[in-house]
Amino acid sequence: MCGFTGFALEDPRGVPSMELLQRMARTLEHRGPDDEGLVVRDTCALGFRRLSIMDPEGGHQPLESNDGRILVMGNGEIYNFPALRIELEADGVTFRSGSDMEVISHLYVRHGADFVRELQGMFAVCVVDLRDAERPRILLARDRVGIKPMYYGLAQGAFWWGSEPKALLASGAFPRELRAPALLQFLMTSYVGGPESAWNGIQRLEPGHRLTWSPGQVPQPERWWDLPLDGPADVASDAEVLAALDEATRARLLADVPLGAFLSGGIDSGAVADAMARASAKPPLLCSVGFAEAEFDELDRARSTAKRLGSEHHTAILDPDPTLALDTLPWFYDEPHADPSDVPTFLVSKMAREHVTVALSGDGGDEVFGGYRRYVHDLAENRVRNAVGAPGRRLAAALGRVYPKLEGAPRVFRAKSFLSNIGRDPALACWISACQADRGTVLSLLQPDLADALGDYDPFDAFADHYRRPRFDCSLYRAQYADFHSVLPEQLLTKVDRASMAVSLEVRVPFLDHRVIERFAALPAREKIRGSRGKHRLREALRSRLSPDVLDGPKKGFDIPLSAWLRGPLAAALTESLAILPEAGFRADALQALHAEHTAGHDSPARLLWSLLVLERWWRRHAVTGIVA
Repeated sequence: MCGFTGFALEDPRGVPSMELLQRMARTLEHRGPDDEGLVVRDTCALGFRRLSIMDPEGGHQPLESNDGRILVMGNGEIYNFPALRIELEADGVTFRSGSDMEVISHLYVRHGADFVRELQGMFAVCVVDLRDAERPRILLARDRVGIKPMYYGLAQGAFWWGSEPKALLASGAFPRELRAPALLQFLMTSYVGGPESAWNGIQRLEPGHRLTWSPGQVPQPERWWDLPLDGPADVASDAEVLAALDEATRARLLADVPLGAFLSGGIDSGAVADAMARASAKPPLLCSVGFAEAEFDELDRARSTAKRLGSEHHTAILDPDPTLALDTLPWFYDEPHADPSDVPTFLVSKMAREHVTVALSGDGGDEVFGGYRRYVHDLAENRVRNAVGAPGRRLAAALGRVYPKLEGAPRVFRAKSFLSNIGRDPALACWISACQADRGTVLSLLQPDLADALGDYDPFDAFADHYRRPRFDCSLYRAQYADFHSVLPEQLLTKVDRASMAVSLEVRVPFLDHRVIERFAALPAREKIRGSRGKHRLREALRSRLSPDVLDGPKKGFDIPLSAWLRGPLAAALTESLAILPEAGFRADALQALHAEHTAGHDSPARLLWSLLVLERWWRRHAVTGIVA
């Protein structure tokens, strides 16, 4: 696990600055504290920060081909590199290290840009091809689901790239300006996603995409992998599910440094820990955290699972420090990111790093096997929507407009939300269920000039395109597919990547093995949701492995007491931030009204207020100069 950056000059007579390259690379030191590699070759400059996982002695990057004309940098892990290496050696290729990334230069020579299809793993990769000295070729590629990040941009006569925007910003080539559409999306969803980053001029290479650049070209990203578009998939047996999980976990145990796993009291992390124990001759090392708040704490169940596996089990009770969101995390999340679990994810990563350098996690199980509660509700709403027909949908929408709102009630009891969603387009209802604020509410917080500059932009449009892309009519799979292209990479995986890399910890995710996704994500809806519970097929497959307490116990979130923080230890900071935000284009009266509603005891504005607080502290930390349309 590492971080890299670089730039290539348009002018073939140009000489890249080593000092500039070093400044960019140093912003990524947290991603790679063990080693630094800086190379200037022709018109190209490559900087690498390394966290040593494979071949600590011989895996220095950038890696060079034998003739020095192809250079490779990679962030992540290639899990099938031993098999690829054997194939290449059989064809006469000689390797100079034990690094998994060395296979890439040889695969690139043989397959060109299609080499990415040979890789199994999580990765962001840069290949610099200097075989034509007058016309260098830069190839960037990102793993299938976006576990590892990649950014790029054209500015000031050069092509720039890096693992995080802060590396590109350190070049001085990009203005420190926040895009207005990114602001709208962030306040609606708590994250920024899509092909453009939050920063003006800096692009995000999306999951499953690659691009090539040479002087005079405008890079055109292309998709090289996607989830299944046809289906549904055939029903899977318990044995097939378990075999796939075991193989995905086993592949992720390869490391030359201490390795363990996160263990909550839930199904997904328990399944990974169990598979890990079956794949190794020695007991697994597991890390668990508990919370003082009973509604978030699953430590007893984690201890039970760890004991049954005979593991080396490390535990801690977290006392989440709210000031982390104000002072520490804004540097690592260099796009605004306000998932409430950012703080505990950072803390559990910090705790795990005391014992291991690599940790396996259960992330992705909900997306693949349909585990979220909102999937259950969306599926039920679609069934009713189809049953009542167009007249019934119009009636439900009308009733939803006049039905009283029950704040704080579980969604199943919120008749207003249920009736309103019945009358909505299915894609819109699904989108709303994943948002923290609607577009109108966010626009009402902005000064008129800024709101007008957004025109008719609506982040829902991109979500709807994803939702409608599958070619078979299953509302549950459409929701999963859309999440795989939005919430999963830009909220969940960004959270885990930034929080873990902040403490130089590598996190691997067996459930997001592309073979697991391709086989099980498109299972028939009845195989994923039965009654009011998700993950049916996974849950049943694990009956022989996990205890009923884990499989059938209540699902608890990895969260924080948000409203209590905002009314307590963060109250002064929130008041200060809300007073500053009008300078950035917000309406002071609208912010004050939102704050007064929360202060009066209403919890519904808490997520939006949290996002506003995070935004202002992020703005301050990165010296943002303004907002552009």
